[in-house]
Amino acid sequence: MPLLMLSCDSKEITGTYIRVSEKNPRYFEYSTGEPYIPIGPNICWERFEKDEEKILQLYEQRFRILSENGGNYTRIWLSAPFFEVEHGEAFRYDEIIIQRISRLLESADKYGIKVKFCFENFRKLIGSPAPFSTSVPFDKPIYSTENGGTLKSMDDYFSSPEGRKLFLSKARFFADHFADHQAVFGWELWNEINAVSVSDKKIIYDWTKEMLPLVKSLFPNHLVMQSLGSYDRENAREMYSSYMNIPANEVAQVHRYLDSGATWDICQSSMDTLAYNAVIELLGMISSKPVVLSEVGAVEANHSGPYKYYESDTMGIILHDLLFAPFFAGAAGAGQSWHWQYYIEKNNLWWHFRRFWNVTASLNPIEEQYTPFFFRDDDVRYYGLKGKTNMVIWCRDVRCNWETELEDKIVPEQRVTSLSMTKLPLKDYSEIHLYDPWDNAMTEVFVNEKLYLYGLPVR
Repeated sequence: MPLLMLSCDSKEITGTYIRVSEKNPRYFEYSTGEPYIPIGPNICWERFEKDEEKILQLYEQRFRILSENGGNYTRIWLSAPFFEVEHGEAFRYDEIIIQRISRLLESADKYGIKVKFCFENFRKLIGSPAPFSTSVPFDKPIYSTENGGTLKSMDDYFSSPEGRKLFLSKARFFADHFADHQAVFGWELWNEINAVSVSDKKIIYDWTKEMLPLVKSLFPNHLVMQSLGSYDRENAREMYSSYMNIPANEVAQVHRYLDSGATWDICQSSMDTLAYNAVIELLGMISSKPVVLSEVGAVEANHSGPYKYYESDTMGIILHDLLFAPFFAGAAGAGQSWHWQYYIEKNNLWWHFRRFWNVTASLNPIEEQYTPFFFRDDDVRYYGLKGKTNMVIWCRDVRCNWETELEDKIVPEQRVTSLSMTKLPLKDYSEIHLYDPWDNAMTEVFVNEKLYLYGLPVR
């Protein structure tokens, strides 16, 4: 179904650093005060190419295409081999890799892309190499006593002075080079830190509380944050709440995937439902921080590989849903897709980011103070944001989802449905626009007792 837009103005967005808005801490803004709505996928490392020049050219190409389609954000893992500055010996940092990262940021800056850097991802000191050829290692052998390092275990890394020194020394090295770089969105301490192998999970929580303000002191112009693993079980609520409410954790991030192996049924529902729910869950945990669905996508059971139906999802119905649903739940930006090469690039789905931008570029969530709302009827799920001067509603066809279209290969039919005045105060708005993000068509409409939404199915 189309997206319903009610009276909005267009506005050019400019700025330098990104910060949490002082007027409305649910959202981001440039340091100029202009709203910043992050739009873009994870592009954490290059999966297939090995040559340095070709990889940097590929990143520039991606940044250009993303920018041309309204994108302004991505995430990079500094622990991926291509970006790893500490690859031979502890405390020994490679200036050649720093030059490589500098060139990446030059490209990002050229195209208006803000980069969130993730410092680390390893879960063991040894014994956890890349699980498949296009992945990255999940261990750090140079720190282990078995390879001439000083640490016996991950407990040592998070609890000992030597372990803290390893992390902070590396963070200071990056601060010396990039603390004032305007293409940097922020710094994430760890990818899914709850997945590391420690004897007591309290160790990593205490470490996070200690490190966040220390890292912020190194990067006062940038945001700092922490991430946790996929929110795929109900008993993870307490963990998510405790981490996201750490005062120095500036962004409340959540990861969630469509996963047939997850223990929580919500993770097998439609993509719009599971993405929306993830944001609503976090909004219920915190009071005044931006919420971002910072990793989202579809996987085979228990993250055993990319989703088998990505190849057939050439229209990007999964991407469409994961972009729009989080924002209409009250998130600070679009959902941030994983599987950048297996899905987005392979199917050339960059245009979906432009369609999201077309909807949000004219919105000022800081001034509007949007309140999310939801209701449904037999045909449509209505995801809405009500502001001070306008209201936007994303209308999602109940009958169309990944099961019907990708598994059962049912082609959606066009139809007509109506939205009654009794459901929404449509008479309060002077202009009403219908936007079809699939055909990129905007129509102004007039209403009496009902607003008719002409059948523009999810494809």
